[in-house]
Amino acid sequence: MQSIDRRTFLRGGLGIAAGAALAGCSTRRPTAAGTPAAPAFLSPTDGAVAAKEAARRPGMIRDFRLIATEQVVDLGGKSVTTWSYNGRIPGKEIRVRAGEVLRARLVNRLPKDTTIHWHGLALRNDADGVPGVTQEPVQAGTEFVYEFTAPDPGTYWFHPHSGTQLDRGLYAPLIVEDPREPLGYDEEWVVVLDDWLDGVTGTPDEVLAELSGGMSMDMGMDHGDMSGMPSSSAPSSSGMSKHMLMGAMSPLLGGDAGDVRYPHFLINGRLPGAPETFRTKPGTRLRIRFVNAGGDTAFRVALGDHRMTVTHSDGFPVEHVETDALLIGMGERYDVLVTLKDGVFPLVALAEGKKELARALIRTSGTGPAPRVGARPAELDGLIVGYGRLRPAQAVRLAPKNPDRTIKLELTGSMMRYDWAINGRKYDPKTIYGIRSGERVRLSFVNRTMMWHPMHLHGHTFALARGGIRKDTAIVLPNTTLDVDFDADNPGLWMIHCHNIYHAESGMMTLLGYQKDR
Repeated sequence: MQSIDRRTFLRGGLGIAAGAALAGCSTRRPTAAGTPAAPAFLSPTDGAVAAKEAARRPGMIRDFRLIATEQVVDLGGKSVTTWSYNGRIPGKEIRVRAGEVLRARLVNRLPKDTTIHWHGLALRNDADGVPGVTQEPVQAGTEFVYEFTAPDPGTYWFHPHSGTQLDRGLYAPLIVEDPREPLGYDEEWVVVLDDWLDGVTGTPDEVLAELSGGMSMDMGMDHGDMSGMPSSSAPSSSGMSKHMLMGAMSPLLGGDAGDVRYPHFLINGRLPGAPETFRTKPGTRLRIRFVNAGGDTAFRVALGDHRMTVTHSDGFPVEHVETDALLIGMGERYDVLVTLKDGVFPLVALAEGKKELARALIRTSGTGPAPRVGARPAELDGLIVGYGRLRPAQAVRLAPKNPDRTIKLELTGSMMRYDWAINGRKYDPKTIYGIRSGERVRLSFVNRTMMWHPMHLHGHTFALARGGIRKDTAIVLPNTTLDVDFDADNPGLWMIHCHNIYHAESGMMTLLGYQKDR
């Protein structure tokens, strides 16, 4: 098996989208002959990237091995053939301390190329895992070593950035511990949410192929239950659509809740009838780290008979606030604290707008029956703390400053044609929006569609404009504008995209590039 590490990769150079020859969308300056010249961008292998990594003062190296493989996995009484890391769903979590160096050897035993994207981390650009931008794809039968400093404590995760592979079982949590952890708690539990169809009703590639054909006029709304599946997961009575979901609506998401019908929804890789059970004792102060690894589903989560105190969003601390439930879009993470009562309690994740539930259990009593499958805690319909109710902790507030540059990103497209794009242009690696090191950059997400989009920025954490919380993934509701600000302090080429995997793969992605000095 061929093995390639990051150093070998850097010595060989990156013969992909990273040079001055790339056409950009930033302002062009005239050449001596008076014709416009394309701006030159810093490549992922530029010395500025290495210098930024050195400034992070890399600490102790922690080694991990990730085998991407195709095999049968048990979801809790139902076995499926899927792709996963080391045969587990989710993959085994990686846990390091802030400032340590994570060195992960990816062994690709899949039938296709793959990569790993380390979601949410402000890491070195050449480890970001975007094929054709920051690295060559890791071919089947080969290996690749990712090596980078984990700079900021928080709840993160990792997954491929190759096609629709995320919507299989290729994902796992990444926890960066704070060596000076300010929170007081007794135990913690990482909870990964997911929507599932791979090996049941088809493959994610088949879903994308069907969706890409658009919506014909004779496709009706969902009607009733077929083949023993819930109504939002069964084919529509028109018989025209196997994977396309219609009629899933959510006021919280501004209308249409999703595109894809899923037969199952999981917590930590388990079906509701065979849930994971977290066992502890009454009075335990528990930290729960939520990760939404879904492809097309927002989840509304609640713990029966308990309120949760929100402490972090996308890894960064917020001023503590109590809530009954949380709405979590794809790619988002939230941390909460909860003091547990005596008994057995359902942790429920409602597939927002799709009606079905995923669940796990918390048991602090050795006796007593578990709540019935499908039980819906009253907390799901209680207070849901959103972005407007959350404030960043003082230590992570972005310093007040007017933006040096504003980049308007119109989110465009429709279900009818399935032509999702940014500024009306499907993803093209030659389209790069230029920024410069040291700038305060404002991204203005203008949603021109009837669908919500969880927009994710690689390599940086932004703040919701005018003093909002720090995040790297944020929901942009239909027909609204969301402004976010970040400091350009991590050189390289970085993606911005919708974290609905089917929207992204249909074209709702673009690139930011740090321009070289004049």
